[in-house]
Amino acid sequence: MMLARYAVTSLILTCIVPFANAIAHSNTMKIETKSLGETPDGQPVTQYTLTNSHGHSLSVMNWGATLMDVNVPDRDGKRANVNLAFDSLQPYLKGHPYFGSTVGRFCNRIGEGKFTIDGKDYQVTINHGEHHLHGGKTNFTYQYWTGESYQGEDRVGVRFHLTSPDGQEGFPGTVEATVDYSWNDNNELTIGFTATTDAPTHINLTNHSYWNLGGFGSGTIRNHVAVIEADQWLDVDEDLIPTGKLNDVEGTPLDFRQPINLGARIDQLEATKGYDHCYVVRGEIGDQRLAARVIDPDSGRVLEIETTQPGVQLYTANHLPGNENSAGHGQHEAFCLETQHYPNAPNRATFPSTLLRPGMKLHEVTVHRFLTE
Repeated sequence: MMLARYAVTSLILTCIVPFANAIAHSNTMKIETKSLGETPDGQPVTQYTLTNSHGHSLSVMNWGATLMDVNVPDRDGKRANVNLAFDSLQPYLKGHPYFGSTVGRFCNRIGEGKFTIDGKDYQVTINHGEHHLHGGKTNFTYQYWTGESYQGEDRVGVRFHLTSPDGQEGFPGTVEATVDYSWNDNNELTIGFTATTDAPTHINLTNHSYWNLGGFGSGTIRNHVAVIEADQWLDVDEDLIPTGKLNDVEGTPLDFRQPINLGARIDQLEATKGYDHCYVVRGEIGDQRLAARVIDPDSGRVLEIETTQPGVQLYTANHLPGNENSAGHGQHEAFCLETQHYPNAPNRATFPSTLLRPGMKLHEVTVHRFLTE
């Protein structure tokens, strides 16, 4: 039900109280802030650390509305960061592999960077071969967001806001975008995206975190066991641009309907050097439902992902270089599960629409739940 994506009513958050530098919730949950430095034009970058009453924490920053460390326990209670991140601001200011980034104005690919709205043709930035990828060169990852921390009845969080001006990277309309990160005592990270526009435009937002449930620096994720709640995936051409066709996963290396190691069939995908495919999540679009579940058998950590979005892109870090540009991490040492609308949706009338018009409000929610077994 697309009302979940384009709700006209405002997003209501109850019991929200701004935080000062470090404020406790019932003497247990807390938010702490620290300066990470400045952008080249002198804007201050702030890191917010959200800690629940169990001492498990995550951090976010206002540069790129970026998710950084996520520290959760293994089956023995030992905490480790399971999200690939850099230890300073500088790598985030230059080009990086979208570690924890908020990606927009349009995540994933648009074929030839072209689309038509109401009979008018638009050309957006070409930055990936002959195509548009992840919002262009100066996308939401490389922009300065304003941040405000808050306290909910059972959670703490930070809400980031960005104004994307008309014509940025070729997209029409001034867009007001918000990313809301919240953290609770159930080790649930909820990411909410909202957006409005003053002119018809296409928008597709995701978080691009790289997960390794063994912990930062623990090596390959080939032994992680995954289930993806999808019977179909998007057919693509040689440039990974969706053709509009949906393929069944049955009988292919892309079948994760039953638990199987991420590495079991990864070497069959020679053209992409691993998984880089968008799945059609079962269930009603707009309803929050399970999209994927991944287990690290060694640590016992489990990640469950629920979303209102129609698709999820599985990417197995096929191109991480293993040097300072990727914090030392190499190929297949992390996985991404990017909940999103389908790539190239502006050019595929059969896909769920990414067109946002004035008077509509985009609203998408994804929950990352960390467990052990």
